[in-house]
Amino acid sequence: MPELPEVETVMRGLDGRLTGRRILRATLHRPDLRWAIPAGLPAVLTGAVVLGFRRRGKYMFMRLDSGVSVLIHLGMSGRMVIDAPFAVHEHLTIETVEGARVGFVDPRRFGALDLVATADEDSHKLVAGLGPEPLGNFFSSAALLEALAGRASPIKAALLDQTVVAGIGNIYASEALFRARISPRRLAGALGAARVARLVPAIRETLTEAIAAGGSSLRDYVQPSGELGYFQHAWKVYDRAGAPCERCPGLPECAGIRRMVQMGRASFYCPMTQR
Repeated sequence: MPELPEVETVMRGLDGRLTGRRILRATLHRPDLRWAIPAGLPAVLTGAVVLGFRRRGKYMFMRLDSGVSVLIHLGMSGRMVIDAPFAVHEHLTIETVEGARVGFVDPRRFGALDLVATADEDSHKLVAGLGPEPLGNFFSSAALLEALAGRASPIKAALLDQTVVAGIGNIYASEALFRARISPRRLAGALGAARVARLVPAIRETLTEAIAAGGSSLRDYVQPSGELGYFQHAWKVYDRAGAPCERCPGLPECAGIRRMVQMGRASFYCPMTQR
């Protein structure tokens, strides 16, 4: 599933092509994705001017001049394509007066499209319970320490809980924990202030660098332009089981990056430097 950096990259691509443009035509090619799509979506979009975009966790809102926002969730395999020919599994097509064409393509149909009043975006059922934005002002060492208090789950699992912090998934949790020198096995509630103080900037740095690289292309994800993301080339641990750890290459006591499964998800880490 696209994580925060991928969704942010997609949103910026859409913003550059749609903001300030009037929608000439919107065509819905099926009535549902993961959930039913509002039947009136094409009518709401047609004739509207796009005012801008906002991301919340792994969700995007496209804001219209009518005071309505379109919630967009890419799900497991969804992607937005710009100025490309009609694609198989393209479920929504948006065409602007200026000639731009945007399609929402989702082969596995785990994504979502919905309508919500712009003033009520944060009350939408899919985002109402989300934790703070990891790149926002409300995400701090004190806030994360409070959110983790009393949690008996491993810290890796806690970071994937969207009520703790919004937008982090499997890739960036593994990468941030490596940067912070924290084992994914360590219990979240026992992390302590010193480790949390390392983890918060590690999360911010990891996500910021990933956004700058256009996200990580893994399986289905591409940028709206069709270009791949490049952050997968900077992964330090994710999907690198057996590779040398950059902190301790060649040391006989380090067996390299390890892989383990936690709550059905793969975690990658260096057991020598992550404690």
